Amino acid sequence: MLKRERAVLALEDGTVYRGYAFGHRGETVGEVVFNTSMTGYQEIMTDPSYNGQIVCMTYPHIGNYGITVYDMESNKPYVRGFIAREFSSHYSNHRATDGMDSFTQDHGVVSIAGIDTRSLVRRLRVGGVVKGVIAHRSFTHPEDPFGEFTPDEEAALVTRAKNHDDIDGRDMTPEVTTELPYAYPVLVEGKRIVLLDFGIKHTIIKKLAGVGAEPIVVPASTTPAQIMALQPHGLFLSNGPGDPSAPVYAHDTAWKLLGLMPTFGICLGHQILGLAVGGKTFKMKFGHRGGNQPVKNLLTGKVEITAQNHGYAVDLESIPNGQFKVTHVNLNDGTLEGMAHVRYPVFSVQYHPEASPGPHDSNYLFTRFIDEVNAFAGANGVPTEKSSSGLLGV
Repeated sequence: MLKRERAVLALEDGTVYRGYAFGHRGETVGEVVFNTSMTGYQEIMTDPSYNGQIVCMTYPHIGNYGITVYDMESNKPYVRGFIAREFSSHYSNHRATDGMDSFTQDHGVVSIAGIDTRSLVRRLRVGGVVKGVIAHRSFTHPEDPFGEFTPDEEAALVTRAKNHDDIDGRDMTPEVTTELPYAYPVLVEGKRIVLLDFGIKHTIIKKLAGVGAEPIVVPASTTPAQIMALQPHGLFLSNGPGDPSAPVYAHDTAWKLLGLMPTFGICLGHQILGLAVGGKTFKMKFGHRGGNQPVKNLLTGKVEITAQNHGYAVDLESIPNGQFKVTHVNLNDGTLEGMAHVRYPVFSVQYHPEASPGPHDSNYLFTRFIDEVNAFAGANGVPTEKSSSGLLGV
């Protein structure tokens, strides 16, 4: 029988799952969440919105199509750890340039396999997300990597999970944002869009370029004056990790620029827009993470299957004076998934319309945004008769 190095996942509630080591040998601690996507593990690992989190995949077999350099959503993985029922050390895919084993080892992703992921997901759904520690015995006991952790060692890991800082109240954007502004290369001159980077995914930038924009990505702390100095035709607020109430400088920027140009927010950007106008956000029990989340478009009556990754949501009723109207709702729990300003060409969604690797039901939102930009009379102009959130049906 093949021996496999031992590993454990210890949760702050005292639960311990015993499995096998995979990926980088070591220990890691973070908030444990689950993702229901059947594919896209590489995009999930490299999504900066997962910074600070250990991700459990509900699909049992992960890694069979390998890793493709063209599918990276950032320059490196941001997950704190990765969990699967089984990781495949072998892959078959003509596009693949690497395998899961070497990829996770090279990028320091501490992972665990062989645990009952159904039990873990059920625990998270019933009790809510918790903090946890993945520990490899080969890291703590290199002389005996195949042995078991003692009860005292497991208890110490539970304590470590309890004492780890919560994501609540933490501004995590400085850990993921670009250090310097940069322009995405395009071959045809288009409308200049400034993208505030709170942890942006590469595919979002590509999608905007694909509908005729000239994207310029700037750090999250860029001031309104610095943004306006770039003479933008539109503003984009990106996705990102952490508590949306923490980056108050971003709220201030969004508020000061509100109505000056068409604005589109995704995920954290959506939440920041809600907070900028005086609304509130709340932490969800276990969030929405996966590529199979049903959302109803109230403007068309159609249901979109969407990709999502968020643990916080905007409380629409908390937004003063009815400044935003609902455009999309989640069909599983009724939470807000999209909104549009009643006066300005400003809208946002809680999910990911770039949807890499899919589904692509919500691609139209990028076209809608560039339509708003094209209808707006110049970077510092005033709305034309066509330019309003009427393009979204409000």
